[in-house]
Amino acid sequence: MRIEDAVLAFVVAMAIAVVLTPATRLLARRAGAMAMPNERGLAQVPTPQWGGLAILIAVMVAAAIWMPATIHLPHTAHGPRGSGGTVHTWTILLGALVITLVGALDDYHELHPLLKLAGQIAAAVIVVEGGAVVTDITLPILGNFQFPNAGGVLTVIWLVGLMNVVNFSDGVDGLAAGLCAIDGIAFAVIAFNLGVAGAGTLAALTAGAAIGFLFYNFHPASIFMGDSGANLLGYLLGVAAVIGSLTTNVVVALVVPLVILAVPFLDGGFVIAKRLKYRRSPLRADANHFHHRMARIGFSQRRTVAYLYGWSLLLAGVAVALRFVPYHDHRAPFHYHPGWVILMAVLAVLAVAASVYLVYVLEILKWGTGRSRELKRIEPDTSEHEIEAQVRQDFETGEFERVP
Repeated sequence: MRIEDAVLAFVVAMAIAVVLTPATRLLARRAGAMAMPNERGLAQVPTPQWGGLAILIAVMVAAAIWMPATIHLPHTAHGPRGSGGTVHTWTILLGALVITLVGALDDYHELHPLLKLAGQIAAAVIVVEGGAVVTDITLPILGNFQFPNAGGVLTVIWLVGLMNVVNFSDGVDGLAAGLCAIDGIAFAVIAFNLGVAGAGTLAALTAGAAIGFLFYNFHPASIFMGDSGANLLGYLLGVAAVIGSLTTNVVVALVVPLVILAVPFLDGGFVIAKRLKYRRSPLRADANHFHHRMARIGFSQRRTVAYLYGWSLLLAGVAVALRFVPYHDHRAPFHYHPGWVILMAVLAVLAVAASVYLVYVLEILKWGTGRSRELKRIEPDTSEHEIEAQVRQDFETGEFERVP
C-alpha cells in the first residue's frame, strides 16, 4: 500500500462528507434529532445533529476502496515475542457502525449513560476480537513492558476512554472535527513511517472525513456531529493509534498517541477530576471544559477554536518530531544521541510552556482578573480580600456567570 493511496482515501472521504452532510442535516431536521440551546452547550439556536452519519459513510466508502482486508502488524509487535499479527478491517468497520448507531440513537433520544457506555464497550470489543490488541509497549529509558493476558482489556479501556474524551471536546463549532483532523494527519504520517500502511490509510481517511464535515460545522455551524460523530472519530483515532504505533516496539509507542491526543485528554482529565472532587458523577455533563471556560472569559467561538487548534498543532508537531528526529537508534538497545536529545528536550519544553500558558494564563489568570473587575462593579464596597476569596471559590466550583 502506497502513500498515494492514503492521499486518495483522504480526498475521497473528504469529498463524500462534503456531499452527504447536507443530506444528513435534512434527515436530522425531519427526524427531530436536534441539539437545543442549554447551559452546557454553546448552540444559540436549535441545530440538527447526525453529522456522524455522513462521516461514517465517507469512512466506509474510502475504506472499502483503499483499506486492505487485513492489516499486518510489525514483527515483535503482537502476540509472542518475535511474531507478527493481523487486524481484520471488517471488524474495524463493524465497530464503527455499532458506535455510530448508538450515538445516533443518543442524539435522537438521550440514552442512559450506562447504556451508551455499553455501546462503546461493544464497539471496542469487536475490533479487539478482530486483532487490534496491545500486548506490550516500549517506553523511553524504561524499556519494554508486556501484558499478554490483560492486553484485550487494556485496549478496550483505551478505546472507550478516547471515545469519551473526543465526545467531551465536542462543545464548540468545529472543535472536535478540527482536532481529530489534525490528530488523524499526524497519526497517518507516523504510521507510514513505522511501516503500518493500513493504519496510516485509516488515519488519513478519518482526517479527510472530519475535514469534509468541518465545511458545515465551523462557526456558525449548520449541523453538529453529535454523539454519533464524536464517538466515531474517537473510536477511529483510537484504533489507528493501536495498530499504527501502540502495537509496535518502538521507543515512542505510547508517548506519540498521548502527545498527539493531549488536548482532549487534558480537557477530559481536568473535567473528570473536578467532578470527582465535588462528588459528582464522572458521567454527568457540565460546563467546565476548556471551551466553556474560554467562553466565560469572553473568547468568541472562533478565537477559542483557533487557540485549541494551535495548541493541538504544536503537540502533534512534537509527536511527529519524536519519530523523525534521530535522537536515538530505532533498534534495540536504542542508543541515544546527545545533540538530538537536547533538541527534542527544547521542543518538549516549548510545548509544555505553551500548554501552561494556555491553561494557566488564558484560562485562569485572565479569567480571575475579569471576574475581580466584575465583582467590584457589582459590589463596590466589597473588600479586596472578600473579592479574592469569591474569585477563588468561583473558579474551584465552576459556578459563576459569564464575564462580559
